[in-house]
Amino acid sequence: MTERAASSGSERKTHALELFAGLPRHYDRVGAALSFGQDPRWRRTMVSKIEARPDERVLDVATGTGMVAQALVRRYGCAVVGLDQSQAMLARARTRVANDPELGRRVELVVGEAERLPFADAAFDHMTFTYLLRYVDDPGATLRELARVVKPGGRIVSLEFAVPSSPPLRALWTAYVRVGLPALGRLVSREWRETGSFLARSIPEFYARHPIEQVARLWSDAGIDAVHVKPMSFGGGVVMWGTRGDGRPGPA
Repeated sequence: MTERAASSGSERKTHALELFAGLPRHYDRVGAALSFGQDPRWRRTMVSKIEARPDERVLDVATGTGMVAQALVRRYGCAVVGLDQSQAMLARARTRVANDPELGRRVELVVGEAERLPFADAAFDHMTFTYLLRYVDDPGATLRELARVVKPGGRIVSLEFAVPSSPPLRALWTAYVRVGLPALGRLVSREWRETGSFLARSIPEFYARHPIEQVARLWSDAGIDAVHVKPMSFGGGVVMWGTRGDGRPGPA
């Protein structure tokens, strides 16, 4: 499939592209370290909810360096299309795929945007997406577009950061993301310091606009049935999953 460059000029998307351009080389290891090992565990939980068969095709949106695409192939032996708007992240994913013959046979990488997927309706059996909704201007419209390319009955699973609901845990979480995360990021690089500061702002801002209950409703409105919400690590992350409905679009 021909690559398609990201075309949206929104300030949110442009900032995200610039922010992550300098991260791919150490993204996997540093992300795991800054989350105290929780990010890999969250990804494993997300992948476990797909339950794909070897003859099925999964779309992994916001594939980044290809960690989830690799995990899907390793666990299920399925075919995976990994899509991301960042050329820098996809370059790292291509290195991952090139170094593993099995991934080379089963993984295809595509440049594109979640808001405008370059695929036909019902083109995939299942879908995953990771740390995506904070970077789009209209989460509801994006979820409808994501659901569009999944076959009725297919599973859609996501992983996002979250904010703990317990006041004491939320206070600890706030202290870490506002002070600890940028400070630890500074030990790695300027880019990781800026990323830590960005996450400290963007995560609570997103949930102030879209509480988790509203996000679950947006899934349902997009035509995704039986939506489940699983808080991870005392609420610092959240895995959500559901089943594509009968193919009719949800309310606009």
